[in-house]
Amino acid sequence: MRPPRRKALIPVLATALVAATATLGPAARSTAAAADPATTRQAAFAAAAAEFGVPLPILLSVSYNESLWEAHGGKPSFAGGYGPMNLTNLTQDDLNRAGFSSSFRTPDLLKAPALHTAAEAAALAGIDVATAEADDAQNIRAGAALLASYEKQYNHGILPPTRDLPGWTVAVARYSEATETKIAQVFADDVYATIRTGQTVTTQDGQTLSLPSRPWVFDQTNAAARLGLVSVVPPADPVHDPAQLTAPECPADISCSYSPNGYYQLDPNDASSYGAHDPANRPATTDIRYITLHDNEETNDGTLWLFHDPSYFASAHYEVRSEDGHVTQMMPTKDIAWDSANESFYQHSIGIEQEGYALTGATWYSEAMYRSTAALVRYLAAKYGIPLDRQHILGHDDIPGSSNTRIPTQHWDPGPYWNWSHFMDLLGAPIRPDAPPTSNVIAVNPVFQLNQQVVSGCMNIQDLTPFPGPYHGAEWPNLNGPCPDGYYKDMPKQPTNFVWLRTAPSDSAPLVADPYLHADGSAGTTRAQDWGDQASTGQEFVVVDRAPDQSDTAPRSGSSAGGGGSRAGGWIAIWFGGQKAWFHNQFGPLSAAPVKALTVTPKAGKTSVPVYTASFPEAAAYPAAFVSWYGGIPRSQRIASKYLLAAGQAYVTDGKLLTSDWFNAYNIDGSAFMDQTDFKGGTQYYLITYNHRMAFVNAADVDVVPSTS
Repeated sequence: MRPPRRKALIPVLATALVAATATLGPAARSTAAAADPATTRQAAFAAAAAEFGVPLPILLSVSYNESLWEAHGGKPSFAGGYGPMNLTNLTQDDLNRAGFSSSFRTPDLLKAPALHTAAEAAALAGIDVATAEADDAQNIRAGAALLASYEKQYNHGILPPTRDLPGWTVAVARYSEATETKIAQVFADDVYATIRTGQTVTTQDGQTLSLPSRPWVFDQTNAAARLGLVSVVPPADPVHDPAQLTAPECPADISCSYSPNGYYQLDPNDASSYGAHDPANRPATTDIRYITLHDNEETNDGTLWLFHDPSYFASAHYEVRSEDGHVTQMMPTKDIAWDSANESFYQHSIGIEQEGYALTGATWYSEAMYRSTAALVRYLAAKYGIPLDRQHILGHDDIPGSSNTRIPTQHWDPGPYWNWSHFMDLLGAPIRPDAPPTSNVIAVNPVFQLNQQVVSGCMNIQDLTPFPGPYHGAEWPNLNGPCPDGYYKDMPKQPTNFVWLRTAPSDSAPLVADPYLHADGSAGTTRAQDWGDQASTGQEFVVVDRAPDQSDTAPRSGSSAGGGGSRAGGWIAIWFGGQKAWFHNQFGPLSAAPVKALTVTPKAGKTSVPVYTASFPEAAAYPAAFVSWYGGIPRSQRIASKYLLAAGQAYVTDGKLLTSDWFNAYNIDGSAFMDQTDFKGGTQYYLITYNHRMAFVNAADVDVVPSTS
């Protein structure tokens, strides 16, 4: 998102760490390599458990949640951990070989306790660090010894009886190496959940391991509190993180603090080489139209440390902690955060990060988080005149990629488990019917607790941070590439915030497919990130058709022109991404709320009109002198070539004319030619809800039509 001559300083660290480590010689191979590959690692767990007095189910489950029982051939994992027990030993050589060039985070990484557990574990097991790293069986011994030492530390120097599995909760929580109480407890909860369900896995190197299920085993729910952890924020760094606020911009009724993000000129000879946000003076320079919600895919502490590094090239205005809803502001709202990879949105938005992981959202999206985020959004919306609706209160998943190549790769957080209905209630803007049942526009509003569905996902592998969270995910050969099909797994059935969209009014009909996500013409999938077949809570769409449930023999009401019947339940077809898409409406007006809205449709005589995912000015909006200085047109409007709005189709808009624009923030100090200028074009656009994501249409191409009944 920076001008072309700026280059990111951080490569993908994990892949380089894995690839740069030399192949191990014979002396470093596992001592059990000659044994049966189907049982040797399982036997090593049993032996280590007996030697150090750790219950075998505890040891197996801790290892599973740290590494999925993978050994990585003695090489460091993506997160810098070795062996099945994920013992860490990050060195400067590792960073050098990885090409990790950040001079800002390196000292913190090299002294972070969470990244240096191998030495202590090896000493407890009576071996050297190299052996603990390279030998699978010895790595398991060392991990077991470390786990036992943690239990003794918090249990008066003794171990619980072998059968007392709950008594090991505090040691399990400690093994997470977390800096926050909730993170440690969540790790422990996951370990014990794995014990209850059991697991059988064949690892990438052919080892088959099994943990039998023990449905009666539960952990101590507050054990992590005994660790005495406190949330940590980056130390004050007035050079690289200069304070830009004297006090946080927050409502008075929430807990809020200020910790400035990295904001620094990276190249002393180039003022355009800086991180990690753009200086501006909003709303004087550009208006603020949206608030964008994210999840971190990282812990609260980890996020603050990442944003503390100006060479990370990412930022947000706020971070909300899961445990208690505490809000940390990181940059002034007048400035522009680099948070959603689409300038037409983030230059006009305030970004709020929320601690958590999209695929485990229900664990992290706490009531404290909902309430703090809602209070913050209400405050910001009132301050900047932002409407409290789902065309302006957005998730990152609602924002499209800004070009044809970026549309399929755009992020999809906060994901399927964020309770938009509850959140809008907390905002004082509930999703409710405000039109007769025959309205041709509905707001999608599935009953969250009853809308339980199974989605599949591939847990993201976390980047190296000073305090990495417990979720590292499975590793695959090409970490720079997409997650392979075999690494996806079904998430537990749980409440979700969307409805599946199908090609026909039947639960057995194929899911619709977005042409950017399924260029081969295949059907949509149940993967969490396959947003092309999901209509999200609060989004409003034009009704095309209705049909009864398959078991209902009553005649269809309504017509292909929309409108259509007051019957509860059944199927509803909507215009979605240029196609007719059906969803199963099981609760009538409650889950498909009839609403009043404005819609856009192509002007008479047009068979179709273009759809855009950005609203950049036309070339003539940039003065010739600036184009010459910049080296070309900085941003030009491009049609989303696989999308269109065809005659007869209609999509919901807020009806406000938006002038095309692009804000130029070039130098950190605003000293470049025409720096901090918002270039405005002559073209005007309407914002529309086009599919799961927003889009724009040229106002000259469409008519605005009120919803009908």
